[in-house]
Amino acid sequence: MKLAQRIVASDAPAATMLIRLIVGAIFFLEGIQKFLYPELRGAGRFERIGIPYPEIMGPFVGAVETVGGALILLGLLTRLAAIPLIITMLVAILSTKIPVLLGYGFWGFSLRDLPVYGFWSMAHETRTDFSLLLGSFFLLIMGAGPFAWDKHLEKRYKNRPYVP
Repeated sequence: MKLAQRIVASDAPAATMLIRLIVGAIFFLEGIQKFLYPELRGAGRFERIGIPYPEIMGPFVGAVETVGGALILLGLLTRLAAIPLIITMLVAILSTKIPVLLGYGFWGFSLRDLPVYGFWSMAHETRTDFSLLLGSFFLLIMGAGPFAWDKHLEKRYKNRPYVP
């Protein structure tokens, strides 16, 4: 099986579409907001957190989330789209939630002003990030499922003769 076939192949159940819809919609909408409200959600927020080069990273992350979210919503190259979104969520947890867990900033990442810090505060603050991270991992492992553009691509590859 060619690499392209493995990327789009999926035996995931139809209910996978529900995971795609929630993960794709949240990333897509959050990505757009990084452009609509750069001071609140994009470069301005990244600067307050301590992300290096916020004027570059804000729009870059916004583009990754918007494009990746759209691809996941469509079920187009779902496995590939999940990879940068997983990286985005790991950085988000590291840069914003670990300081809440520790109760102080570290590695240049600043601590937000919250009424309480520690495990339970971090668990509350990271619920969406953790859900998106696990949903993205699910899509990376399982693929897009039957109601996706990837399924059309998979059928197309199956009908082609294999040429090494």
